[in-house]
Amino acid sequence: MKIKKIKINCFGNLREKEMEFSDHINIVQGNNESGKSTLVKFIANIFYGASKTKKGKEFSDYDQYKPWEQEEFSGKLAYTLEDGTYYEVFRDFHKKNPTIYNEQLEDISKQFTMDKTYGNQFFVDQTKVEESMFYSTFVSMQQEVKLEQNIQNAMVQKVANLAGTGDDSISYQKAMQKLNKKQIEEIGTTRSQGRPMNVIKEEKFALQDEIGRLEEYKQRKQEIIQEKETEKQELQKIEEDLEIIRKVKDLKEKQELEKEKIKISEDLKQTQEQKKQELEKQEEELTKQLQSFEQESLPKKKNLKIRSAFLSVLSILLEIFLLLFVKNYIVIILLSSIFLLGGIGSLVVFYQQKQQESQKRKEEQKQQKQKEEIKQKIEEIQTQEKVLQNSIEEQERNIKQKKEYFLEKEAKEKEELRKTAEDTNRLHALLEIEELSGILKKQEEEKNRKSLAYHSLELEEKTIKPKLEEQALLEEQWETLQEQETQLEQKNQEIELAKEILEKAYQKMKQNVTPKLTQVLSNHIAKITNGKYKKVSLNEQKGLMVEKENGDYIEAERLSIRNNRPTLFVFTFSHGRTNNRRNYAHCTR
Repeated sequence: MKIKKIKINCFGNLREKEMEFSDHINIVQGNNESGKSTLVKFIANIFYGASKTKKGKEFSDYDQYKPWEQEEFSGKLAYTLEDGTYYEVFRDFHKKNPTIYNEQLEDISKQFTMDKTYGNQFFVDQTKVEESMFYSTFVSMQQEVKLEQNIQNAMVQKVANLAGTGDDSISYQKAMQKLNKKQIEEIGTTRSQGRPMNVIKEEKFALQDEIGRLEEYKQRKQEIIQEKETEKQELQKIEEDLEIIRKVKDLKEKQELEKEKIKISEDLKQTQEQKKQELEKQEEELTKQLQSFEQESLPKKKNLKIRSAFLSVLSILLEIFLLLFVKNYIVIILLSSIFLLGGIGSLVVFYQQKQQESQKRKEEQKQQKQKEEIKQKIEEIQTQEKVLQNSIEEQERNIKQKKEYFLEKEAKEKEELRKTAEDTNRLHALLEIEELSGILKKQEEEKNRKSLAYHSLELEEKTIKPKLEEQALLEEQWETLQEQETQLEQKNQEIELAKEILEKAYQKMKQNVTPKLTQVLSNHIAKITNGKYKKVSLNEQKGLMVEKENGDYIEAERLSIRNNRPTLFVFTFSHGRTNNRRNYAHCTR
């Protein structure tokens, strides 16, 4: 880092000062109390801020350098880093955070780490140098040349790091230790316990056991799926067969219905024919009865009447003859009596015959009426016979049409069934069977049995579903653990690769850089210690080692600091002495 320009508005006893520095060594000289130490403090406070804590001193930097007479307490510093990037820092020391500008004078303050206590850590982010290290190495104030033990150790460690890795902030041993520690803590090994890898493996083993225990449910699930598919196919076949049976049954029922209709028509025709026959019989009987009436002889009855009259007249004439020609009165009386009785008898007979004739006339009238009635009945029967005959003929035509329609419809429906039926052989067999109710009932019972079996499989599938979900969850957990294990293995490989690369870089550094650096350090320490310590070497176990006068080696951290002078420093200095100690002011690195 190189300081390019300084502008002090007001800081301590410095006011409105501007300075520019070259790329090489710059010396700022002045009398005592002229502000050289204040300048060094300004530079340090620009980078780290003016602390308001005393840190064991009588006054804090903020209170010591704050102007009394005015409020202005600020300044600006321009500098470049080793890569040549240019920055300007303006700081108002009343505030915690400065403003940092890049070469294009863009405010980039928010690009750096913000600390709640110390504010913007831009200089630490850029140089990796903490404030304590900055004051212990790059800046040495009056009365502050003595180094604390922890600072000495840090300086020696940085030199060891520089010799071992080429970077004073990187320690090979610590890096390896951190990598090993990270590997153990964040990954683990086959021998470790309670580490992520071991925990994951144990959890995987436990999950595998549990998943294995639940595997039987998974196998049963597959079996259920196959059994369900089989039952479903068989059920489908039964339903298809039932559909065919129902269609054939419906067809047969329709046929029976049509046949029944035809039979009803035939029965009606037969009834009408029977009725016609009965009417014909009645007609025949009435005709015979009429003929019997016509065949009865009425003249014979008239002859009897004439005979009675003739006998009466004859009796009267014989009576007259006896009276005229017979002289015997007894005979006459006797014969007269006989004739008289005969005449009376004839009259009686005649009278009876009269009554009979009258009765016969009535009977004849009645008979005539009966004949008329019979004729009328015969005519009515003949009319009914004609109506019945016409109806019978109509029924015959209807029956014929129904039979033709039935046969046509039956053939058409059977053809439609053949087109829709998948199993035509089964259809033909069913068509030949007269009664399908038993077969239908049997198939429905088989369907119910298959449906019940299918439903039982579904219920069993539902009961094992939670187990399968549990298994799926466990498998997901196992997969997650597997991914975590893979990530840990990958991370372990990355750490092993980093260790391998670090080891190779370290060995290469030891071969190329370390010898030169240790030689330069040996030369410097010989000059600093006036030849007391002549050789510096790097030890992998103990770090930076210094050879003592007796030939033994000692760790650099154990070297004492004498006359309050630092073991190693690179500073420029200004004119002036205080208490026989140089007043060092850092102006450039």
